[in-house]
Amino acid sequence: MSHPPLILASGSPFRRALLERLGIPFTTVTPDVDETRRPGESPQGLVVRLAEAKAGAVAENHPDALVIGSDQVAYLDGAVIGKPGDRERAIAQLTRASAREVVFYTGLCLLDMANGRAQTCCEPFRVHFRPLSRAQIEGYIDRERPFDCAGSFKSEGLGITLFERLEGNDPNALIGLPLIRLVAMLESAGIDPLGPDL
Repeated sequence: MSHPPLILASGSPFRRALLERLGIPFTTVTPDVDETRRPGESPQGLVVRLAEAKAGAVAENHPDALVIGSDQVAYLDGAVIGKPGDRERAIAQLTRASAREVVFYTGLCLLDMANGRAQTCCEPFRVHFRPLSRAQIEGYIDRERPFDCAGSFKSEGLGITLFERLEGNDPNALIGLPLIRLVAMLESAGIDPLGPDL
């Protein structure tokens, strides 16, 4: 391996599975970061700050690494929607989203500890929900149990049945890691996923 160790600062199995698509060896470390939103903080500012904080928290113990941090929130009617945690909250979230547009903001940070350089971005993705009945919402929730997903769905699974259309530059951002932007960041840091030295 001719590049620094690559670390994904996340315990998310969804982000890990996405990063595996690039075929670059990496390890994962779960960061300990307070994810509380600050008063008046925009959703875009929140996810970029938390992506940087997650990368920074892991990088403290890995001074020779490239560390990827990411964070995501859903945004509807001026309010941040987090992970529901349980069935009733998931039903409430999808009921509120029915026939509406929800914007997902995903923050991304690639921190290069060799030079202290942090590349960051916020990738938006718009989800237009179709009108959903209570029975459809409950049926979906009971089948997929998306309690650890912002917005209460898994677009890579049965969640696709909830939508009228999706708008964004990278469908991976909706799952939690914008790979298109990440590839550009990695190349800037000297790692080419299509290169011969991986």
